[in-house]
This record gives sequence, C-alpha cells and structure tokens, in this order.
Amino acid sequence: MAGTLAAVAEPSSPAAPPAPAASPARTFWQRRFRDPIIAQLTQGITPEKIALTLAIGSSCALFPIIGTTTLLCFLVALLLRLNQPIIQLLNQVLWPVQVSAIFACVHLGETVTGAPRVSFSLTRMSQLFWDSPVKFFHEFGATALHAVVGWTLVAPFYIAAVYYLTRPILRTVNRLRTEAAVRAATGPDHPTP
Repeated sequence: MAGTLAAVAEPSSPAAPPAPAASPARTFWQRRFRDPIIAQLTQGITPEKIALTLAIGSSCALFPIIGTTTLLCFLVALLLRLNQPIIQLLNQVLWPVQVSAIFACVHLGETVTGAPRVSFSLTRMSQLFWDSPVKFFHEFGATALHAVVGWTLVAPFYIAAVYYLTRPILRTVNRLRTEAAVRAATGPDHPTP
C-alpha cells in the first residue's frame, strides 16, 4: 500500500513535447533550379542594393561592344549579388542609348590615346562582321579598343553619380512604402472623443 501511495504522491513527469512535423525532403529540381531562381529574384532589394544595381547595371548596359552586354550584366550581377531582373531590364531598355554611347566612347578613346579619328558606320561594321570576321577585327579592332578605353574612363564616375543620385530617392520611396504598410496594418486612425 505504501508503494501505491508513493506512486500516487509522486508528481508525474511532464509529457515530452510532440516532435515537429518533418518537412518533406526537397527535390532535386527545387534545390538546383527553383531555389537559385527565387534567390536571384529576391536578392538585392534594399534601397542601397537597388541603387547599386541601377548604377552598375546601366553602366554595363552601355558597354560599347554590341552583343556583350547581356552576359556582362549577368556576370556582374552574379558576382556582386545584385538583382538580376532589374539589371537585365536596364540592359534591354538602354540598348538605344548604347548606340549613341558607342560613338561617344570611341571619340573619347581616340582623344585619350591620341589616335586619329576614324569614321565608321554601324551598318557597315555589322555587314563586315558577318561577311568576314577576320577582316572586321583587322579593320575595327583598334576602334573597339578605343571605345572600351573611353567607357573605362567614364564608367566609375557614371556609376558614382547614378548611385548617389538614386539612393536617397529609393530610401524615401522605401520609407513611404513602409509607413503606408504600417498604416494599412493598424487600420484607419480614429480620433478619440
């Protein structure tokens, strides 16, 4: 009887908490494709990162060698962890500006290197490239080099200017959006009687 009283008098030990439900195993496609794509779409969404994406992305989109900007933008965004959709959108939007930037970069590069001015036509260059790539590089290789030199000289100043101009604007937009979200979450303000 004493054993039964002792068993009744002893406090029962607390029940172990239920084990958390195991999440289903991630599939190969989720780990290798979906997750990296979602990470690329959502990375770099702070005002500072967006400003940096706009600055560097637009600079890379204006690189003076036609046909290289998509890969350049992709690699730069990947290395600097910038937002891929924004940088690729900039690349597509700025292609008309790129054409005029090519002429400016060539002339700046020629001036800096002391090379004589070369007149060229993008139509002729394109036709020559497809007809005879070797002749194209022989005739326009120096022109492309001058364009890259011009772009390289201007790009750091351009990036700094765009970054420092867009960052305060994006911070203000982010602050206003956050305040609006807080107001929406708390409901309308009711004056107290």
